[in-house]
Amino acid sequence: MKYPQFLFFACFIMLCSHVVAQSVTKYPTLAEAWQLDSTSRSKQVEFRLLPYKPVYILFANYTTNVNHSPASSNENNVVEEPIPYNNVELAFQISFKTKILHNILGEKLGGDVWGAYTQSSRWQIYNNTLSRPFRETNYQPEAFLLFGTPYNIGNFKGVFTGFGLNHQSNGRSNPLSRSWNRIIFQAGWEVNNVQIVLKPWIRLPEAEKNDDNPDINDFMGRAELDLSYAFGKHDFQLVTRHSLRDGDKSHGSARLDYSYRFIKNLKIHAQVFTGYGESLIDYNHNQTTVGVGISLY
Repeated sequence: MKYPQFLFFACFIMLCSHVVAQSVTKYPTLAEAWQLDSTSRSKQVEFRLLPYKPVYILFANYTTNVNHSPASSNENNVVEEPIPYNNVELAFQISFKTKILHNILGEKLGGDVWGAYTQSSRWQIYNNTLSRPFRETNYQPEAFLLFGTPYNIGNFKGVFTGFGLNHQSNGRSNPLSRSWNRIIFQAGWEVNNVQIVLKPWIRLPEAEKNDDNPDINDFMGRAELDLSYAFGKHDFQLVTRHSLRDGDKSHGSARLDYSYRFIKNLKIHAQVFTGYGESLIDYNHNQTTVGVGISLY
């Protein structure tokens, strides 16, 4: 393992440990996760790192269809010479959030400003031919405003609505550069132990000649539906995306995560993804991946 890669991986582990050390073994409700219930709001602290999206390491992540020649509809972003990637790699993700401002519209109207960061990597650690490179890393900072919307219709419970800005890129140069910026709207509900979060978005336009991936909405979608369910030591999460178009622009994806808690916050983790956009470099590439590893929250 090269020294820079080792240092990067060590920093990843230390940051993950810091974030999850603040979590508890009980699976939080959406209101607790976003400090919208009365107990959480009384204890809220700005600028404290908290868990956001799943934090995991998949020691073996297998794909049915290796993307040897990443391409985009922008002619400047097409790889001409196939790259000899392996179909098994290591994948990991780190993600955290922090509250920046509390009740910006006052106690009655509320409104909390949050910042978040998610980074996911695909590492060809088993590929001796290419000297074990990082195949793809996606960086995703975001900021958003959330409002509590408590109401009940039978077992259907409203929790929050909000909107924010999201940037996602892989930090690479052409022909491998991929990126987009979005305004994301979101709403969260709970039905018994099922958590539901809906996120439609609008992509912010870019100059045509500078757009790494002009058709990304038709593959990575225009909306996302996130369903989470937990019982005992078992956690399930299903995330689906779709382009919301028909015909040859109808594309989508689904990702299922399952984890089993066996030592406090340490879990056995399995993940299955199918469809388009497993990562930004694969935004228009259709594949199914299966991974196994551990997660920390």
